Amino acid sequence: MKLEEPLDPIEQRVLGSLLEKQQATPDYYPMTVNGILAACNQKSNRDPVMELTEDDVVDALDRLQHQVLVWKVIGSRSVHWKHNVDSPWDLDAPGKALITLLLLRGPQTPGELRGRSERLFAFGTPADVEEALRKLASGDEPLVVELPRQPGRKEPRWMHLIGGTPDLGELAETAAPAITTRSAGLEPRVAQLEETVEKLSAEIRDLKTQLGI
Repeated sequence: MKLEEPLDPIEQRVLGSLLEKQQATPDYYPMTVNGILAACNQKSNRDPVMELTEDDVVDALDRLQHQVLVWKVIGSRSVHWKHNVDSPWDLDAPGKALITLLLLRGPQTPGELRGRSERLFAFGTPADVEEALRKLASGDEPLVVELPRQPGRKEPRWMHLIGGTPDLGELAETAAPAITTRSAGLEPRVAQLEETVEKLSAEIRDLKTQLGI
């Protein structure tokens, strides 16, 4: 992973949103600034929840473009954006799904990652998740790191290194709430509803553009 400098939280959220929508709703990718803003500010599948402004997103896109992590796509009606990390970061489908989740939700266990990855990539077994994480963590420029196991947890958490090298000692002391069975079951349904709303909003915007409204 070659970065001129680590990405700040807003840049991480913008890049993670582009990655997520490419995999989950490819019909609406590349994305407009408004689409990226809505994706960044989602209330579900995000940790922490953010309330970014359009200026926040535009500024982050400019910085990401400077590092050649995103591209601007000029269309006949509007400007769209797409990410450019597949080749530089050597991402396959499993690795891309995991990096996306880690960018959007912070440190997570392999079990949490598998449960939340369904819309992006279907892992067959927990071992498949572990294998993909180990691949991302290998080489001279790893993308992820395994965190020290927290007391009372069966699984260690993993985090991305796109924001810089973490203080592992400090993270080991930070308790992360375990996901409940009920909330785990609701997450895919909420995500599906949000995707439906995004699609309808995009169709309305396109219709307004065609009608000159």
